[in-house]
Amino acid sequence: MVSPSLIHITLPTKLQGTIDLPTSKSISARALTISALTGGSQPRGLSDCDDTRVLQAAITHRPATIDIGAAGTAMRFGTALFACTPGEHVLTGSQRMLERPIGLLVDALRNLGADISYEGTEGFPPLRVKGHPLKGGHTTIPASVSSQYISALLMIAPTMTEGLTLALEGEIASRPYIDMTLTIMKAYGAQADWTADGQAIRVEAGGYRPTEWTVEPDWSAASYWYEMMALSGDAEACICLKGLRAESLQGDSCISQIFNKLGVKTTFTDEGALLTKTDAVEHLEFDFTHCPDLAQTVVATCAMMGVTFHFEGLKSLKIKETDRKVALQTELRKLGVDVEADNESMTLTPVSAALFKNKISDKAVQASSPIATYADHRMAMAFAPCAFRFPGLAIAHPEVVSKSYPAFWNDLERVGATIKKS
Repeated sequence: MVSPSLIHITLPTKLQGTIDLPTSKSISARALTISALTGGSQPRGLSDCDDTRVLQAAITHRPATIDIGAAGTAMRFGTALFACTPGEHVLTGSQRMLERPIGLLVDALRNLGADISYEGTEGFPPLRVKGHPLKGGHTTIPASVSSQYISALLMIAPTMTEGLTLALEGEIASRPYIDMTLTIMKAYGAQADWTADGQAIRVEAGGYRPTEWTVEPDWSAASYWYEMMALSGDAEACICLKGLRAESLQGDSCISQIFNKLGVKTTFTDEGALLTKTDAVEHLEFDFTHCPDLAQTVVATCAMMGVTFHFEGLKSLKIKETDRKVALQTELRKLGVDVEADNESMTLTPVSAALFKNKISDKAVQASSPIATYADHRMAMAFAPCAFRFPGLAIAHPEVVSKSYPAFWNDLERVGATIKKS
């Protein structure tokens, strides 16, 4: 294991290897929550990461006070789960978690009969949840909020005596995550689907049935290997990501299409996804509304390649583990790249891209200080491949990867990276 303080990364000149990715924490959290309502066995192949472990422990042990640390998924899904099952619990977490809003979910649950109160600031954890069966019926929630709010409500809906009609107001964000939830719910026997107008979801009462479920590999984790391929100078680079399939429940599987434009070709084989090099574009535009967790990977990749870009659909980055737009701007500036941002978008202009390319070709730029990770696993992993441009790149608090991909640094070493502690 690496030191929890600082590491220096030097990446290999030849990039070859086969990677066993972690399984999907998004699928793990949903299957865990639903299986808890069936009385059956827990899913197979659960993700071995902090987020999954804290939710699994909460479901298994159900202590009076549940500290979910920095696991936002566990906070949202746990709030709904414990609201509809007997018992009283206080849900709390890290300092950052206590700053992340949850009022919209609490309001919706209260409308359905839940007994939830705030232990501190109104609208934020910690929460006191007094669980009991919910009547259900009809409620409305803004469609632009985190899809985890919507998924949390949907997953408990089959246990409500009247089921649930959930109306979504406005443009729907992260719809693939909602569809993932509905697919898993149906696999466990629920009757749930979109209404004809596509702005509401109806879930019938009737509960779930015990089901055997195996979790698939994580496409979000795969994104960092796509970035490694794109930034590697090895024309013969080749990485196999075991178990990935073209057909996936995960919206983040679109990373293969995004990176096809950034110089990485995906070929699906019996073993998994085989990544090889291809030609890259000079400019990229994309809307991350439905896959915001990929934004850091793609922004960092384009910045290091000097590929100009304009990315939309980034509003939700502000309420993640950190304000990810600000964090990206701050850390890329340490590498000599200025990226513009507003509430919804980020842009790398031709002038900024050209300046960076000139600095790199003239060897006139070095990292001004270690990359800060802001207690955000995706900051650490998105910036690690930047070491292809900055050998010896320092990253602070690398242990944050345990939130979703605990073996990330070990996997880098397996393909020839040198990681030194300090």
